[in-house]
Amino acid sequence: MFDLTGKVALVTGASSGIGRASAMALATQGAKVAVCARRLDRLAALAAEIKSRGKEALAMKMDVTIQKEVGAAVAKTVETFGRLDILVNNAGILDYSPFLELTEEAWDKVLDTNLKGYFLMAQRAAREMTKNKWGRIVNIASIASGGVGVGYPMISHYVASKGGIVGLTEALAGELGPMGITVNAIGPGGVETEMTRGVTEEKKQSMYARLPIKRFGKPEEIAAAVVYFASDEAAYTTGATLYIDGGWLAS
Repeated sequence: MFDLTGKVALVTGASSGIGRASAMALATQGAKVAVCARRLDRLAALAAEIKSRGKEALAMKMDVTIQKEVGAAVAKTVETFGRLDILVNNAGILDYSPFLELTEEAWDKVLDTNLKGYFLMAQRAAREMTKNKWGRIVNIASIASGGVGVGYPMISHYVASKGGIVGLTEALAGELGPMGITVNAIGPGGVETEMTRGVTEEKKQSMYARLPIKRFGKPEEIAAAVVYFASDEAAYTTGATLYIDGGWLAS
Protein backbone atom coordinates (compact mmCIF):
# COMPACT_ATOMS: atom_id res chain seq x y z
CA MET A 1 0.00 0.00 0.00
CA PHE A 2 1.13 3.56 -0.82
CA ASP A 3 3.84 2.24 -3.16
CA LEU A 4 5.25 5.13 -5.20
CA THR A 5 7.85 3.17 -7.15
CA GLY A 6 8.30 4.69 -10.60
CA LYS A 7 6.70 8.00 -9.64
CA VAL A 8 8.53 11.32 -9.70
CA ALA A 9 7.81 13.98 -7.08
CA LEU A 10 8.80 17.63 -6.73
CA VAL A 11 8.69 19.20 -3.27
CA THR A 12 9.00 22.95 -2.67
CA GLY A 13 10.23 24.45 0.58
CA ALA A 14 12.07 21.18 1.10
CA SER A 15 15.06 22.45 3.07
CA SER A 16 13.41 21.93 6.46
CA GLY A 17 10.27 21.04 8.38
CA ILE A 18 7.25 19.62 6.57
CA GLY A 19 8.88 19.89 3.16
CA ARG A 20 11.95 17.94 4.22
CA ALA A 21 9.88 15.29 5.97
CA SER A 22 7.62 14.97 2.92
CA ALA A 23 10.57 14.49 0.58
CA MET A 24 11.99 11.79 2.83
CA ALA A 25 8.63 10.03 3.14
CA LEU A 26 7.99 10.07 -0.61
CA ALA A 27 11.47 8.69 -1.29
CA THR A 28 10.98 5.98 1.33
CA GLN A 29 7.88 4.85 -0.55
CA GLY A 30 9.88 4.58 -3.77
CA ALA A 31 9.45 7.93 -5.52
CA LYS A 32 12.28 9.76 -7.23
CA VAL A 33 12.33 13.17 -5.58
CA ALA A 34 13.31 16.65 -6.75
CA VAL A 35 13.71 19.02 -3.80
CA CYS A 36 13.57 22.79 -4.17
CA ALA A 37 14.06 25.79 -1.90
CA ARG A 38 16.05 28.98 -1.68
CA ARG A 39 18.82 27.41 0.45
CA LEU A 40 20.86 25.03 -1.69
CA ASP A 41 23.21 23.97 1.12
CA ARG A 42 20.43 22.28 3.06
CA LEU A 43 18.94 20.80 -0.09
CA ALA A 44 22.24 19.22 -1.05
CA ALA A 45 22.43 17.58 2.37
CA LEU A 46 18.86 16.30 2.02
CA ALA A 47 19.50 14.90 -1.45
CA ALA A 48 22.65 13.20 -0.19
CA GLU A 49 20.71 11.58 2.66
CA ILE A 50 18.05 10.31 0.27
CA LYS A 51 20.71 8.87 -2.05
CA SER A 52 22.47 7.23 0.90
CA ARG A 53 19.30 5.19 1.38
CA GLY A 54 19.44 3.91 -2.18
CA LYS A 55 16.88 6.34 -3.61
CA GLU A 56 17.17 8.96 -6.35
CA ALA A 57 17.10 12.70 -5.64
CA LEU A 58 17.77 16.03 -7.31
CA ALA A 59 18.41 19.31 -5.46
CA MET A 60 17.64 22.67 -7.08
CA LYS A 61 17.70 26.23 -5.82
CA MET A 62 14.40 27.91 -6.70
CA ASP A 63 12.19 30.84 -5.71
CA VAL A 64 8.53 29.92 -6.22
CA THR A 65 7.59 33.55 -6.86
CA ILE A 66 9.73 33.74 -10.01
CA GLN A 67 8.02 32.10 -12.99
CA LYS A 68 11.27 31.54 -14.89
CA GLU A 69 12.80 29.63 -11.97
CA VAL A 70 9.63 27.56 -11.54
CA GLY A 71 9.68 26.59 -15.20
CA ALA A 72 13.38 25.73 -15.06
CA ALA A 73 12.92 23.52 -11.99
CA VAL A 74 10.09 21.54 -13.55
CA ALA A 75 12.00 21.22 -16.82
CA LYS A 76 15.12 19.98 -14.99
CA THR A 77 13.05 17.44 -13.07
CA VAL A 78 11.58 16.05 -16.28
CA GLU A 79 14.96 16.10 -18.00
CA THR A 80 16.52 14.15 -15.12
CA PHE A 81 13.77 11.67 -14.30
CA GLY A 82 11.69 11.60 -17.50
CA ARG A 83 8.38 12.73 -16.04
CA LEU A 84 6.62 14.53 -13.18
CA ASP A 85 3.79 12.87 -11.28
CA ILE A 86 3.57 14.48 -7.85
CA LEU A 87 3.83 18.10 -6.70
CA VAL A 88 3.99 19.05 -3.04
CA ASN A 89 3.39 22.79 -2.79
CA ASN A 90 4.90 23.56 0.59
CA ALA A 91 7.01 26.73 0.35
CA GLY A 92 5.62 29.38 2.67
CA ILE A 93 6.43 32.28 4.95
CA LEU A 94 4.84 33.74 8.07
CA ASP A 95 5.04 37.40 9.05
CA TYR A 96 3.45 39.19 12.01
CA SER A 97 1.93 42.65 11.71
CA PRO A 98 -1.16 44.41 13.12
CA PHE A 99 -3.61 44.95 10.28
CA LEU A 100 -3.70 48.73 10.71
CA GLU A 101 0.08 48.83 10.34
CA LEU A 102 0.38 46.17 7.62
CA THR A 103 2.29 47.49 4.61
CA GLU A 104 1.55 46.70 1.00
CA GLU A 105 5.06 45.33 0.69
CA ALA A 106 4.53 42.88 3.56
CA TRP A 107 1.14 41.84 2.15
CA ASP A 108 2.60 41.21 -1.30
CA LYS A 109 5.56 39.25 0.04
CA VAL A 110 3.34 36.77 1.90
CA LEU A 111 0.73 36.44 -0.85
CA ASP A 112 3.38 36.07 -3.54
CA THR A 113 5.06 33.17 -1.77
CA ASN A 114 2.08 31.47 -0.17
CA LEU A 115 -0.46 31.79 -2.99
CA LYS A 116 1.05 33.04 -6.24
CA GLY A 117 3.87 30.53 -5.83
CA TYR A 118 1.35 27.71 -5.50
CA PHE A 119 -0.41 28.86 -8.68
CA LEU A 120 2.84 29.03 -10.66
CA MET A 121 4.00 25.62 -9.47
CA ALA A 122 0.65 23.90 -9.95
CA GLN A 123 0.17 25.29 -13.45
CA ARG A 124 3.61 24.29 -14.68
CA ALA A 125 3.48 20.87 -13.02
CA ALA A 126 -0.03 20.13 -14.30
CA ARG A 127 1.10 20.75 -17.87
CA GLU A 128 3.54 17.87 -17.43
CA MET A 129 1.07 15.63 -15.60
CA THR A 130 -1.51 15.88 -18.37
CA LYS A 131 0.95 14.15 -20.71
CA ASN A 132 0.56 10.94 -18.68
CA LYS A 133 -3.06 11.55 -17.65
CA TRP A 134 -2.01 11.00 -14.02
CA GLY A 135 -1.00 13.47 -11.39
CA ARG A 136 -1.15 14.40 -7.73
CA ILE A 137 -0.96 17.97 -6.42
CA VAL A 138 -0.78 18.34 -2.64
CA ASN A 139 -1.02 21.88 -1.29
CA ILE A 140 0.07 22.66 2.26
CA ALA A 141 -2.44 25.11 3.74
CA SER A 142 -2.98 25.74 7.48
CA ILE A 143 -5.55 25.62 10.25
CA ALA A 144 -5.68 29.37 9.60
CA SER A 145 -7.68 28.46 6.48
CA GLY A 146 -10.21 26.52 8.54
CA GLY A 147 -12.86 29.19 8.92
CA VAL A 148 -11.83 30.57 12.31
CA GLY A 149 -9.57 33.39 11.21
CA VAL A 150 -10.85 35.49 14.12
CA GLY A 151 -8.51 33.42 16.29
CA TYR A 152 -5.38 34.51 14.43
CA PRO A 153 -4.57 38.16 15.08
CA MET A 154 -1.52 39.86 13.57
CA ILE A 155 -1.41 37.56 10.52
CA SER A 156 -4.31 38.71 8.32
CA HIS A 157 -2.14 38.44 5.20
CA TYR A 158 -1.09 34.89 6.13
CA VAL A 159 -4.71 33.87 6.82
CA ALA A 160 -5.76 35.33 3.46
CA SER A 161 -3.03 33.41 1.65
CA LYS A 162 -3.89 30.10 3.27
CA GLY A 163 -7.61 30.57 2.65
CA GLY A 164 -6.72 31.23 -0.96
CA ILE A 165 -4.86 27.92 -1.12
CA VAL A 166 -8.00 26.02 -0.09
CA GLY A 167 -10.04 27.87 -2.70
CA LEU A 168 -7.42 27.19 -5.36
CA THR A 169 -7.33 23.52 -4.37
CA GLU A 170 -11.07 23.13 -4.83
CA ALA A 171 -11.10 25.01 -8.14
CA LEU A 172 -8.23 23.00 -9.59
CA ALA A 173 -9.74 19.72 -8.42
CA GLY A 174 -12.76 20.42 -10.61
CA GLU A 175 -10.77 21.58 -13.60
CA LEU A 176 -7.96 19.03 -13.56
CA GLY A 177 -9.91 15.97 -12.45
CA PRO A 178 -10.97 15.00 -15.99
CA MET A 179 -7.27 15.02 -16.92
CA GLY A 180 -6.43 12.40 -14.28
CA ILE A 181 -4.99 14.87 -11.77
CA THR A 182 -6.19 15.05 -8.18
CA VAL A 183 -5.66 18.17 -6.08
CA ASN A 184 -5.90 18.13 -2.30
CA ALA A 185 -4.75 20.26 0.62
CA ILE A 186 -3.47 19.63 4.11
CA GLY A 187 -4.09 22.10 6.93
CA PRO A 188 -1.49 21.56 9.65
CA GLY A 189 -1.93 22.99 13.10
CA GLY A 190 1.07 23.85 15.24
CA VAL A 191 4.00 21.76 14.03
CA GLU A 192 7.54 21.70 15.39
CA THR A 193 9.29 23.54 12.55
CA GLU A 194 11.52 26.56 12.15
CA MET A 195 8.40 28.65 11.54
CA THR A 196 7.03 27.85 15.01
CA ARG A 197 10.28 28.03 16.95
CA GLY A 198 9.64 31.69 17.59
CA VAL A 199 6.43 30.89 19.48
CA THR A 200 6.94 31.66 23.15
CA GLU A 201 6.52 28.97 25.77
CA GLU A 202 3.62 30.96 27.25
CA LYS A 203 1.86 30.99 23.88
CA LYS A 204 2.50 27.29 23.41
CA GLN A 205 0.97 26.48 26.79
CA SER A 206 -2.13 28.54 25.97
CA MET A 207 -2.48 26.58 22.73
CA TYR A 208 -1.95 23.24 24.47
CA ALA A 209 -4.79 24.12 26.86
CA ARG A 210 -7.20 24.11 23.90
CA LEU A 211 -5.75 21.03 22.21
CA PRO A 212 -7.13 17.56 23.00
CA ILE A 213 -3.68 16.26 21.99
CA LYS A 214 -1.53 18.51 24.10
CA ARG A 215 1.54 19.05 21.97
CA PHE A 216 2.61 20.37 18.60
CA GLY A 217 2.66 17.96 15.72
CA LYS A 218 5.73 16.46 14.09
CA PRO A 219 6.63 17.11 10.43
CA GLU A 220 6.55 13.36 9.83
CA GLU A 221 2.89 13.27 10.88
CA ILE A 222 2.06 15.73 8.10
CA ALA A 223 4.27 13.87 5.64
CA ALA A 224 2.25 10.70 6.19
CA ALA A 225 -0.82 12.48 4.79
CA VAL A 226 1.24 13.77 1.86
CA VAL A 227 2.14 10.19 0.97
CA TYR A 228 -1.52 9.17 1.09
CA PHE A 229 -2.66 11.99 -1.20
CA ALA A 230 0.23 11.18 -3.59
CA SER A 231 -0.69 7.52 -3.88
CA ASP A 232 -2.93 5.42 -6.11
CA GLU A 233 -5.01 4.68 -3.01
CA ALA A 234 -6.16 8.33 -3.01
CA ALA A 235 -7.43 8.19 -6.61
CA TYR A 236 -11.02 8.98 -5.56
CA THR A 237 -10.07 11.82 -3.22
CA THR A 238 -9.86 15.29 -4.72
CA GLY A 239 -10.77 18.82 -3.66
CA ALA A 240 -10.41 17.82 -0.01
CA THR A 241 -8.64 19.63 2.81
CA LEU A 242 -7.41 17.42 5.65
CA TYR A 243 -6.77 19.28 8.88
CA ILE A 244 -4.06 17.70 11.03
CA ASP A 245 -4.17 19.89 14.09
CA GLY A 246 -4.38 17.82 17.26
CA GLY A 247 -8.08 18.64 17.50
CA TRP A 248 -7.70 22.45 17.37
CA LEU A 249 -10.59 23.13 15.01
CA ALA A 250 -12.85 20.57 16.65
CA SER A 251 -12.37 22.20 20.03
